[in-house]
Formats: sequence, structure tokens, C-alpha cells
Amino acid sequence: MNINVLTNEIIRVQEQFAVEIVDKSEQLREVFRLRHQVYCVERGYEPGADGEESDEFDCRSRHVLVRHLEDGTALGTVRVIMPNFINLRDSFPMQRLCDPSLLRDLPLHTTGEMSRFAISKHRRMSCSSAMLLRLALWRGILQLSGEMGLTHWLAIVEPSNIRLHARHSICFDSVGPLVSYHGVRQPTVGVVQPVLDHIRREAFPVWDFITNGGLLAGRQQRLAEVA
Repeated sequence: MNINVLTNEIIRVQEQFAVEIVDKSEQLREVFRLRHQVYCVERGYEPGADGEESDEFDCRSRHVLVRHLEDGTALGTVRVIMPNFINLRDSFPMQRLCDPSLLRDLPLHTTGEMSRFAISKHRRMSCSSAMLLRLALWRGILQLSGEMGLTHWLAIVEPSNIRLHARHSICFDSVGPLVSYHGVRQPTVGVVQPVLDHIRREAFPVWDFITNGGLLAGRQQRLAEVA
């Protein structure tokens, strides 16, 4: 992508969206309501209940909420699932969908799985606008990952979204075959520091935005050195 076009897109993100780390009950209800709209009403993936969607992994998750600055509307959310320190082999949805041997070499105690990417239909007007919201969600993911001490990421992703993220140099490694989970999905793994290094080399404006000018990258660098 042309670097000037990319820079202008990042400016649009900063002008339009606020990234919130969910730490209040009302924010969490907004997360669940948005997920219900996207995953239950629009896509029919999950049953939901009383206008909210949640599952067993939410009790071990941290959540990000992206809000439109103009009217305060919650437009996007994602969660990062923490390890189950009581039973690391049953920490993440991916462990239930893939051959366990695919993840056996990962440091599960510093791994988190990203899931429940949900973007309001009102702002999913084009691939470009959806990606702008996802960049804002990525800043939240990176902030949470630093706070949680994560060095590795898991994600089960639609192939089309792999290509969409690659447009901004956000690249994970595919592991194992495609799986059937709300359609065809690709299990992926990202080692946080190399992922960030690649983004910095190939799409510096994206790196600068999601790391908050490098502040969040420094935290990840320290985690990588300790690991």
C-alpha cells in the first residue's frame, strides 16, 4: 500500500475512534450486546440470551471496546483469552478444535487467544472502514497483551480476514489444516515481537499507531527478552 494512503487512513482512525480497555460492568454489557447483534442476530453463529452474547471463556478474558468519538456509539470489540493456569491444556478454543500437537511447543502460560472480533454493521460499509476499526482494536489488543505478559497470540481466522490483515502487514503463521468453526477457518499463531517487528518494517504508520508511538512496543520487547 502507498505509504501516504496508509498514513491518511491512520489519521482517520485517530480522528474517529476511541480505544477503551473494558474495566467497568456497563462497558462489559456493551461488549456483550454488540456481540449479540453481530454473532447472534446478523450471523446466527451463537444463541445468545436476553440481548447479550457471552460464553465460558469470558471469565478468563480481557476485552477491548472501540467507540465512535462523535456520538459515543460502541462500534467494535475483541477479547483476549488468558491461559487457564489450573489446566493449561484446556485454556483456549483453539485447543478444542485442533490437534493438540500443533500447540505443544508454545509457552502456554504466556499465550493468549484473540476471538470475538465484532464490528457494528453500521460501520461495516467497506473492507477499508472495517480495517480501520480493526486497527483500533489492535491497539487495545497490544495494550492488554503487555498487561497480561503475553509473548504469543492464537487466533482462528477466516481466510479473507488473513488477507485483509496482511494488507497492513499484520501476519501470523498458519498452523495445521483449515477447521470448521462457524464456516471455514484457519488456525494461526503469532509470536508477538516478530509480528511487531514485521509491521514496523513494512507498514511503519500501522506500527506507530497500534504501539502508541512505540510505548507499547517497548513493553513487549521487555517481555520477549525475559521469555
